[in-house]
Amino acid sequence: MAIVHGSWLPENQQFFLWGEMWQRLDASALAAEPELQDHPFCMAMPELLERLKAIGGVPKPFWVAMGDGGAKRSRKKPARAVDQILSLPTALTAEACLPQHSAADLTEAAHAITLHPWKIQGVGLTPREIAQFLENLPLGQRTVAGVEIGEDLRFWSHAARWSLDLQARGKFLPAIAMTPKKTTQAQWQLLLDSETDAQRLQLFSQQMPPSCRTYQPVPKARKGQTMGLSIPLPAAGNEQLCDFMQQIVDAQVRSQVQPVGSNEILSPDLPLREWLEALSNDQTAVLESSAIAAARLRDALTTWKMPLQSSVDENRFRVCLKLEPPETDDDSWHLGYYLQSRDDDEFLVPADTLWDYPVDQAVIDGHTIPNPQETLLAGLGRVSRFSDSVRDSLQQRRPSRVPLDPAQTFVFLKMTLPRLRDSGFGVALPPGLESPSEDNRLGIQVSAAAPDRKQRQRLGLKSLLNVEWELALAGKKLSQKDFEKLVAQETPLLEIEGQWVELRPQDIRTARDFFKRRNTPIELNVEDALRLSTGDTQVIDKLPVVKFEASGILQDLISTLTEGNQSLEPISEPEGFEGKLRPYQARGVSWLTFLEQWGLGACLADDMGLGKTIQLIAFLLTMKERDLLTGPVLLVCPTSVLGNWEREVQKFGPDLKVLMHHGDKRSHAAVFARKARGASIVLTSYALVQRDLKDLERVDWLGVVLDEAQNIKNPDAKQSKAVRQIEAQFHIALTGTPVENRLAELWSIMDFLNPGYLGPKNFFQKRFAMPIERYGDTASLKTLRSLVQPFILRRLKTDRTIIQDLPEKQEMTVFCGLSSEQAQLYQATVEKAMRDIEAAEGVQRRGQILGLLTKLKQICNHPVQFLKEDVNTLAPGRSGKLLRFDEMVEELLDEGDRALIFTQFAEWGKHLQAHLERKFSQETLFLYGSTSKGKREEMVDRFQHDPSGPRLFILSLKAGGVGLNLTRANHVFHFDRWWNPAVENQATDRAFRIGQTKNVQVHKFVANGTLEEKIHDMIESKKAMAEQVVGAGEQWLTELDTDALRNLLLLDRTAVIDDAE
Repeated sequence: MAIVHGSWLPENQQFFLWGEMWQRLDASALAAEPELQDHPFCMAMPELLERLKAIGGVPKPFWVAMGDGGAKRSRKKPARAVDQILSLPTALTAEACLPQHSAADLTEAAHAITLHPWKIQGVGLTPREIAQFLENLPLGQRTVAGVEIGEDLRFWSHAARWSLDLQARGKFLPAIAMTPKKTTQAQWQLLLDSETDAQRLQLFSQQMPPSCRTYQPVPKARKGQTMGLSIPLPAAGNEQLCDFMQQIVDAQVRSQVQPVGSNEILSPDLPLREWLEALSNDQTAVLESSAIAAARLRDALTTWKMPLQSSVDENRFRVCLKLEPPETDDDSWHLGYYLQSRDDDEFLVPADTLWDYPVDQAVIDGHTIPNPQETLLAGLGRVSRFSDSVRDSLQQRRPSRVPLDPAQTFVFLKMTLPRLRDSGFGVALPPGLESPSEDNRLGIQVSAAAPDRKQRQRLGLKSLLNVEWELALAGKKLSQKDFEKLVAQETPLLEIEGQWVELRPQDIRTARDFFKRRNTPIELNVEDALRLSTGDTQVIDKLPVVKFEASGILQDLISTLTEGNQSLEPISEPEGFEGKLRPYQARGVSWLTFLEQWGLGACLADDMGLGKTIQLIAFLLTMKERDLLTGPVLLVCPTSVLGNWEREVQKFGPDLKVLMHHGDKRSHAAVFARKARGASIVLTSYALVQRDLKDLERVDWLGVVLDEAQNIKNPDAKQSKAVRQIEAQFHIALTGTPVENRLAELWSIMDFLNPGYLGPKNFFQKRFAMPIERYGDTASLKTLRSLVQPFILRRLKTDRTIIQDLPEKQEMTVFCGLSSEQAQLYQATVEKAMRDIEAAEGVQRRGQILGLLTKLKQICNHPVQFLKEDVNTLAPGRSGKLLRFDEMVEELLDEGDRALIFTQFAEWGKHLQAHLERKFSQETLFLYGSTSKGKREEMVDRFQHDPSGPRLFILSLKAGGVGLNLTRANHVFHFDRWWNPAVENQATDRAFRIGQTKNVQVHKFVANGTLEEKIHDMIESKKAMAEQVVGAGEQWLTELDTDALRNLLLLDRTAVIDDAE
């Protein structure tokens, strides 16, 4: 995949864009010589321009300036083409210099990595052009129109958006500046006069990608001289960033300022008219006036903006105001004046000390303060803009502090303090006022405990608790008499046990209302208690809950949910479980069991392949072992995995009775209800929940489980609404992707698990989805995470604690149903072929049987392959295998994984390649017998080494089954089967071999009810015939008599997917 990079070039006063495209490196062409070489990954100019057009946002003047110079491959250098030297990570070997792709993981490099200069070519954009381009880049996605946006370009896009914020807040001033060519220039100057903006500048500078600072112009080589290599020390990041911000703010403001009118009254001594005209001229900013007049104007402007405090001032000391509380009850508050070190907030020098020692340079406690009195007075002068009290105190000869009455103090805290700190001044406050916490507010303290439960009684989120509540201020409980004493002091600031707190008029009114209603019991349920324990602010009778305490089993619940499942003891394998739980799976079963006891919904969101299915089976067997499985559990899943679920339950939990509610012969009404009551698990599909809702509502369900729960991600879909209508005592969701695209998907799943917990959909959209998705609100994200985390258990394959529990290779059989069309084709093909086979003998008979097997495999893949249809689109609904395959590929791509897909049929590989590229917008490689050697090597190299290369690789079993090293894949799919384990294992070993650093998951697809399932069962059961299968592939089938062959090929109609679904 192409990646577009860029950075601001202060020397050129333009933004440089270039493209990177991975390709195979020819080491012989990259000799390790001390000469400047062209970067082999640098995109050619025509390709770069095509990518920029695809991304969009580059303004028209750029394309006009480019003309046709970049549209065709030409020796003539386009007008905006720029050559640069960029120092990049490079592997230096004895033979060659090998540049590393920007997306490569350098920790896995085979050679030592160092910075090495490379020549690259790109295009230069003016400040105004790049501002428009960067502001239009979508930051919510990594790729645009198939082009990846480099991390460096994303950084500058964030910076450009910050410049818009500064402009919206008026953070610019008209000024004049000297250019490097000694000309005078009118300029809109960036104004960073607040501490907040200074801190943001520092943060941006620290986050600047290193590559942004390693550009240098290409020196002009003299005739007969080679170009030597050097890497200059990079400029400070804040200087480069400030220059970039300055230039785009100037360009954007200049383009919007209206020209000055001709009748304005202007000073005859200053070139004001020329200056104002230059400020609004977006063609030239040069000031056409004498040097003396320009210097006079510059001095006037300097005096004019003198009162503005610069937060990026080089002076390491600043004025600090210290708010000092009254020493006695009748005394006033005071603001003391100090000088404070910017590097050490604890270092404060009182103004009295500075007045006592009138020196040009003071040395105090190892700190050297230049011009201390001047620094103090200049700072206080700027402070006086915000405070009348400070301004009046400056009438004194040696101002050191100023008194404030309680009302003035309150105004200072609420209005003056934020403006002072935003402007870069220090302010020190007494305890309690420095960082007012929720605990110091007037509010209520709540103690809660769960009521006594009957045996096996579930509480649930809506269960009411036993509650006690008290009024409190600064952590101290207050009686009504205590409170009235505080109010009688008639001051908004009170000292309670050494802490200063606020008591506002509205607080007094609310507290008095509280005492009137105090004897009325409040209703608090488990959901409220959980919200309070996770830090979500709650209000009761207009008073915030400032302290919450839980006791007994309620505290156990809250501790377990908020601290994670690590506090739970892993459960042992329950009676009847035919398998072995890995440690993390045992913890998952314990977690499900714990939440079920409370009647709380749980979302098990482990990565694909970590065993969500067997964890649920073990959970149900645990309930059965404890005599808690007192009713049927409804399990809803995609149609494509119904058969898989039935087999997994039979394999791992044979003691659980399974009822399959599926197919045109399924039961309805009272008959279904009777059968369901006699089952442990009832399996059905999402489509049937919607159609058979009335039948399902006849049953008193113990629990409802959703597999692939992302199927209800659209809360307004009919199947989502139907699922939420089914009542049960507990709810569980299984999914590898709780959120695929939007937060509304999370709301839908959580509303199924714990209805109402995240509020109505409209409230959730305004409170969480919009602030997080549109504005990147981290506070809302933190709150949402704390609310949902107790109910979602997600383990990743990359977790170290999980990896050590996993085998290096996991082999899984994926059983898929047949569509009605597949079943009809299969049955008709078998019947016709059997008539011909009965009449044939010898070689002819064997050939007909092998031909039949090929046809049946094609039908099991997809009718398109068997019918040889020339179609542009594969319909997943026509094939059970493709339906399930699409679901699994979507999940692995979401997890960032890579996959090999093996098939015996080249024509099916082509269909599959086109289908995957169309459905997932992912380039998909396909290697088969006709692939040339050069193309084959290129595909393997791209898959293995291109950091942004294709993540899906289809291979025909014969062409790609041996001789390839594809260890970058951690999933292997066998879409159709060879029925020779040796051959299949050889194919699997393309990924599972020396050099593989991940656990490999192998998925073997089998069509239910067909010869594929029966042969699979023979191999698995190790019957006598299995050895023949292993040894001879499919040849043994040709030796079967006609009756045995017919029994093997006979279709089981229960495996057919109902088209009506």
